[in-house]
Amino acid sequence: MKPVYLDYAATTPVDERVVTAMLPYFTQHFGNPSSLYSFGREARRAVAVARRQVASLLGASPEEIFFTSGGSESDNWLIKGVAAACGHGHIVTTAVEHHAVLRACKALPKDRFSVTYLPVDDKGRVAPENVEAALRPDTILVSVMMANNEVGTIEPIAAIGAICRQRGVLFHTDAVQAAGHLPVDVEKLNVDALSLSGHKLYGPKGTGALYMRRGLAVKPLICGGEQERSQRAGTENVPGIVGLGQAAELAREEMAVETKRLLALRATLWQQVQAIPGMTLNGDAEHRLPGNLNLAIFGIDQETLLIKLDLMGFTVSAGSACSAGSLEPSHVLLAMGQSPDEARTALRVTLGRFTTEAEVTAFAAALRQAVAEIRHAS
Repeated sequence: MKPVYLDYAATTPVDERVVTAMLPYFTQHFGNPSSLYSFGREARRAVAVARRQVASLLGASPEEIFFTSGGSESDNWLIKGVAAACGHGHIVTTAVEHHAVLRACKALPKDRFSVTYLPVDDKGRVAPENVEAALRPDTILVSVMMANNEVGTIEPIAAIGAICRQRGVLFHTDAVQAAGHLPVDVEKLNVDALSLSGHKLYGPKGTGALYMRRGLAVKPLICGGEQERSQRAGTENVPGIVGLGQAAELAREEMAVETKRLLALRATLWQQVQAIPGMTLNGDAEHRLPGNLNLAIFGIDQETLLIKLDLMGFTVSAGSACSAGSLEPSHVLLAMGQSPDEARTALRVTLGRFTTEAEVTAFAAALRQAVAEIRHAS
């Protein structure tokens, strides 16, 4: 049987329509966008089109979009760039952020910057009033992810953004898991900066973008040439940028229909597995990414279960791909109040554009069988 891929939160396959859009920029339109002659002009036009496509996905203006190598660079650029521009101050974030945010914050000089890591509830949501209570006169930045990469919980970004806007504090959201899967409008969300990644929305790996509201004072992370309006040096990855733009356009056009389809598939999967003894759901049942189902099965070691499912032809994960191989339990689940043993029972199943109902039904049967066999063997 062909392996069934159910780990779309880790990465998505590149849509064939995206590949088609990219191909001419490897061999035919291969110019450097900084060059003045025709090859450069053609590449420059393609980058401009992609910038408009990404901006349209976010409800932003093209001049507010800066291309990067992915979500991690975008997060690091924003956090370190704001810190460099301010020189000192206080940052507020949450305990469940992606490591790109958490480690960027921890890398700041401790003699000049302090960081508050806010707790979340047992569903993974941070309370806006806790954000407001954490703000200080010297707070320079609040960074809260839009949707969690492990449990799929969607945070109250618009409410937090409104608080930050009222208090005059810069607000950034890591929307890597959300962009292309949830409606994103930077004005309605009250965000000043937003990170996204191409390979989470059926675009190529190594591509991403950082939205920064006009007038934002952020120092460059990469210095050199005049690319990206002198904010991000380095010759542009034109094929990748074209692919990111095309992926953003497809996501914007197809999001409503795809969301409805994924919600139905997710409901089918949950209905077919929730009767497994010891089964519970991690994360918020209501405020949740449409393709995410993070399961916990009492008494079942996640590594044993993952290996058995892989041998049966189903690819799922225990959590973030960025933490694969780590012996530590998920920092997200620990922050949600779970014990280390409880956190080690998590199974993340994420559905995507190419998931079928037949695959979901087959996986549900395989999961029931695998759990039964593990319990029988023990």
